[in-house]
Amino acid sequence: MANLPVSDPSDASGSAPSASRIESGAERFKQGTTETVQAAKQKFDAAADRVEHGMHHATDASARAAIRAGEKAAELRERSREAFEDARDRGRELAEDARERATDAFDAMRDFVRERPVQSVAIALGAGWVIGRLLGGRR
Repeated sequence: MANLPVSDPSDASGSAPSASRIESGAERFKQGTTETVQAAKQKFDAAADRVEHGMHHATDASARAAIRAGEKAAELRERSREAFEDARDRGRELAEDARERATDAFDAMRDFVRERPVQSVAIALGAGWVIGRLLGGRR
């Protein structure tokens, strides 16, 4: 067997690391790990803060959009109600106008029949004959 030099553990200049050097290295490793973990934690916290801020911003924007949509719906509902009421009022006016015209036409016909009874009967007979020919067909 070859003779290998044996180092004395008390010899600080020897090739084997001393306990204080191991402790020093372990302390540096521990400190580096702590710093790395702290840096990672800060980055994760910053990322979480950005996500939270983004979520708040999105929620606020959604709420504003919902409020605007509700306001537009209320506005359209009011416009529709007004348009319906206008159409209903216009329909009533047209119906009243038609009723007045029909009454006037009926009154004029009644006056004509009272003033000219013979002509009225002749017109009625002629109109009945024409309608009968149109609806009855040829015989």
